[in-house]
Amino acid sequence: MKFKFLIIILFTVFRVSAQQIDLKSFIWNLQSDTVSLNQVDPSDVHLALLSKGIIDEPFFGVNEQKLQWIGKKEWTFETEFDLTKKVQEKDRVELCFEGLDTYATVYFNGELVLKADNMFRSWVIDVKSKVKKHNYLKIVFESPLDVIETKKNAGEWKLPYDYGYVRKAPYHFGWDWGPTFITCGIWRPAYIRAWNDIRVDDLFVEQTRVTGSEVQADINVVIEAAKKGSAEILFFRDAHLIEKKKLDLIRGKNAFSVSDKVINPKLWWPSGMGNPDLYSYSVKLKVDGNLVDESEMKTGFRTAEVVQQTDSSGRSFYFKINGVPVFAKGANYIPPDNFLPRVNNEKYKQIIEDAKKANMNMLRVWGGGTYEKDIFYQLCDENGMMVWQDFMFACNMSPGDSAFVANVKAEAEENVIRLRNHPSIVLWCGNNEVDEAWHNWGWQKSNHYSEADSAKLWNAYLNIFEKILPEVVHSYSPGTFYWPSSPSIGWGHQEAFRQGDVHYWEVWWGRAPFENYEKKIGRFMSEYGFQGMPDLRTIEAVTRPEDRKMGSEVFDAHQKHPFGWEAIKQYMERDFPVPESFVDYYYVSQLLQAYGIGMAIEAHRRAKPYCMGTLYWQLNDCWPVVSWSSFDYFGRWKALHYTVKKDYAPILVSFDETEDSLRVWVVSDEPLSRKAILQWTLMNFSGKVLKSESRNIEIEENSSVVVSQLNRKQIQEYDTTAVFLNVKLLTGDTMLAENNYFFARPKNLKLLKPDITFDLEKNTKGYIISVTSKKFAKGVQLSTSVDGFFGDNYFDLLPDEKKIILFETTQQLKLENLEVKTLFDIE
Repeated sequence: MKFKFLIIILFTVFRVSAQQIDLKSFIWNLQSDTVSLNQVDPSDVHLALLSKGIIDEPFFGVNEQKLQWIGKKEWTFETEFDLTKKVQEKDRVELCFEGLDTYATVYFNGELVLKADNMFRSWVIDVKSKVKKHNYLKIVFESPLDVIETKKNAGEWKLPYDYGYVRKAPYHFGWDWGPTFITCGIWRPAYIRAWNDIRVDDLFVEQTRVTGSEVQADINVVIEAAKKGSAEILFFRDAHLIEKKKLDLIRGKNAFSVSDKVINPKLWWPSGMGNPDLYSYSVKLKVDGNLVDESEMKTGFRTAEVVQQTDSSGRSFYFKINGVPVFAKGANYIPPDNFLPRVNNEKYKQIIEDAKKANMNMLRVWGGGTYEKDIFYQLCDENGMMVWQDFMFACNMSPGDSAFVANVKAEAEENVIRLRNHPSIVLWCGNNEVDEAWHNWGWQKSNHYSEADSAKLWNAYLNIFEKILPEVVHSYSPGTFYWPSSPSIGWGHQEAFRQGDVHYWEVWWGRAPFENYEKKIGRFMSEYGFQGMPDLRTIEAVTRPEDRKMGSEVFDAHQKHPFGWEAIKQYMERDFPVPESFVDYYYVSQLLQAYGIGMAIEAHRRAKPYCMGTLYWQLNDCWPVVSWSSFDYFGRWKALHYTVKKDYAPILVSFDETEDSLRVWVVSDEPLSRKAILQWTLMNFSGKVLKSESRNIEIEENSSVVVSQLNRKQIQEYDTTAVFLNVKLLTGDTMLAENNYFFARPKNLKLLKPDITFDLEKNTKGYIISVTSKKFAKGVQLSTSVDGFFGDNYFDLLPDEKKIILFETTQQLKLENLEVKTLFDIE
C-alpha cells in the first residue's frame, strides 16, 4: 500500500497591534525550604543554582550523584512587575507559557490560575480581570518524583519504569547514555500577550495537488477576534498579492481560506536529490484601513510516500519524495543537553550542518526526548533533512486512565498542529520500542503482572498508539504517514528483517561479531550502534588528570551502560590491538566504533533496494559521555562521523567476500547515470604494486551493483596480513569514491612504521595541511591544541600519495602544534 501525504508550513508570526512582554526579562527569585536566591533565570533550577555558585558544573566528575537532592525538592520562582495603562486597557491580556517543566502551579496576583502537568504542552491564561499596574507572579514546581510516588501508591497502574507516570522527557530520568537530572523551570518562552480587536491565531498552507508543473493549495487562516466586528485580510505569496477579502467576524475563532495555484513550482527535495526550495506566504489584517496584525510563514512543495508493497522477500518499507525512491541515510537524534534552556540556535545550526556535512538526508527524533524547538525543523527544512518524528514515548508502558489519555491527546494535537507545517517531517511514529519490549523483553514476568494487569496495560497501549495518536495525525495533518511503534517487530524474529523497520542490537546487546551486520539486514534499519569514547579534550573538560584512567570512579560515572566497558573490551580484543595507556585506548575505541558501524552502513547500502534506509544510533550526546554518538557533547567529531561522511557519500565503493572471490560494489544514490574509470590496485604496506587493473564502467543511477570480482586464489598467493586492495572511481581528475579492503582484522595486519610529513599553507578559512607518508599508514589521527576543525581525520594514507586537509580555525597553527597517531603506534 502507498501512503501519500501533503505538507503544511508555519513559521514566525509577527504582531502589530499586540504587545508581547517577555516574562523572563523581569527579576525573578528562587526559593525552596533550604535555598533563597535573588535575580535568577527561571528557565531551569539547576542552571539558576549553577549561576549563583550554589552547585558546581553538573557534568563534571561525579557531580551528578551529588546533585540528586535538587530533583526531590519543591521549587518556587516568583517575580513582581509593572504594566503600563496601555497594556492594562487592551481587550485581551494573557499569560502565555510555551513550556513549563513539569508540575507547575501558577498564581497571578495571589490567585490560582493554572495547574500544569505536561512538559510538552503550552498554556494560555486569560488574566484581563486580574491584571493591575503592579503585578505578582509565582510558580511553584512540585517534584516529579513526589508525583510519581503518589501515582504508584494509588496502585491503579503498574508500569515497568516510573517515568511512565508523568509527561516529562523520559531521558531526564537517566538512560544508558545519559545522566539523571530531574529538572524544573519555565523551559520555553513565556510572555504576556496583550491585544485588541483581532489577531492571527494560525496560518497554514494545505497542498491539494502537487506535480512538477503545478501546485494547487489552500491558504488557511484562523483569526481570533476579541469582539464582533469587520476587517480586511490580504493574502500574499512571495510578497505578491493573491487575494483580499472583507471579513465579518464573530467573537472567538474565525476560519477563512483562499486557493492558490503555482505554475512550474520549484519543489522541495531532500539533501542530495535537489534543492530544498521554500516559498513565503503571509497574511495581513486591517481594521478601518490600519494594519493590526500579520503573519508570515514558509512552505516547501513536495509529495511524500511511504511505500509498503508485498514482494518476493516480504514487504518493502521506503520513502518516495516527489515520486522518486529515496535511500534514507542518517542517524537517531537525542536532545543536545540535559538542560535544554541553555541550547542556543547556534548549537542547532551546528548539529544540522554536521549532519549535512556527513551526507545525511534523514534524522529520527527519538521518542525519549522532546518535541524539538521550531528552529530545529526550520533548519531541517532549509537543508533538505527529512525528519522521522517520534511522539514522546520510549521503552515503557503508559497509564490508560481518562485524565492521562486526555493529557496525551492534547499534547499530540498541539504538537502535530505546530509541526505539521514542515516539509522535512515525513513520518510520525507512536513510540520507541514499546511494542517490541512488551512482546520480547519479559516485562510480564519480571514485573509479576497478572493476566488482568497485562490485559489492562495492553489495552491502554492500543488505545493510545493504535487509536488516539493515529486519529490526531490523520485529523490535523491529513495523509501524513503514521507508524505505531519503532521497530515494528523485534530483531529476535526473522520476520523483522523482511518487513517494516528494524532495531538491530544483536551486535552490542547480543555480543554478536560485527560481521553479523553483513548478514542481518532489514528493509529499513532504524537503529543499531556501537559505543566509542568522546574526544580527549571533552574527557579533559569533565575530569581531573588523576581520573583519566580505566576503572576510575569518575570515568565510570561517564559510562552509563551496565556492561559498556566490558563490551568495548570484548570487541576490541576480537578486532584491534588492546592498548594499555588511556590515551591510546580512547583512540582505538573510536577506530573500533567506526570500523563496526562503517561495516553496517556499507552492508545496508549494498543491499539496496531490498534495504532502503539506515539510521545508526546515535548522532549526538546530551552530556560528555562514552556513548554511541558520532560526535560528542561539544560537537567534536569522533572517528565514526568521519567514516559516516565517506560511507554516506552519493557514490560508494564497497566490498564483500564470497567463497571463491572478493566482489567490488559501486552504490550510487545519484539521479543520473555517469561514466567512470574503475581502478583497483593490490599492494603491500611498503607501496609495492602486486596487481592492478583499470577500466571504464557505467555507474547506473540509484543503483547497487557488483562491478568487479577478484578470484581468491589471485590474492592467497600473497601474505594476506601484509597486503590490501585500494579501489578508486575516477572521472577525469576527480575522485568520485575510494575505499580500501583488508584481508585480515586490524589487529593482525603487519603494518610498517610510517614516515609521515606535513606542509602548511594559510588560507581564508584556516590552513591547508598536506600529509604524505613513505609507507601505508592506517587510522591516521591528527590532533592539535589549537581550536579548530579537521575536514578529514582518522583516515588511511597510501604510500607516497599526498592528502590535502582543510583545518578550519581562527587561531595560528604551526607545524610543531600538529600531532599524529596511527594504528602502528599501538602496542
